[in-house]
Amino acid sequence: MAITRDEVLHVARLARLELRDDEVERFTEQLSAILEAVAKVSELDLTGVEPTAHPLDLLNVWAEDVPRPCLPQGDALANAPDHEAGFFKVPPI
Repeated sequence: MAITRDEVLHVARLARLELRDDEVERFTEQLSAILEAVAKVSELDLTGVEPTAHPLDLLNVWAEDVPRPCLPQGDALANAPDHEAGFFKVPPI
């Protein structure tokens, strides 16, 4: 499966990327190669293979979620460049 120059330009426009002509050609080749590699997966017989999100069995990799007292407000604001009325003060956007 090959990707066309127009498709690369379309994706670049969606991503708001300005590409030079040489970049468009390079990405056309690279993306085509990636799509060909991914297409090979469809050739595999995956009958009886369960879908997986990770190749290894990972069980509860996070620390136990135990309630504890929160950080005192003064400590949380101690290193803030600016604060007001107990809140972080940031410049307006």
